[in-house]
Amino acid sequence: MTNGSSNPPDSPRTLNRRQELLRFFVLAFGIWPIVAVGVVGGYGFLVWMYQIIAGPPGPLGH
Repeated sequence: MTNGSSNPPDSPRTLNRRQELLRFFVLAFGIWPIVAVGVVGGYGFLVWMYQIIAGPPGPLGH
């Protein structure tokens, strides 16, 4: 290497603060909200499908 560093050019230690903040904001405001909506929506879908098969919750015979 010509820069005298022992880290490869694409190692995490070579990221500057701007790149780190950009990655944080993409994760915090882009990817994680999409994952959260997907998880909640998936759970709701599973409950809905279960209730279609097993019937709605509540006391039986009323």
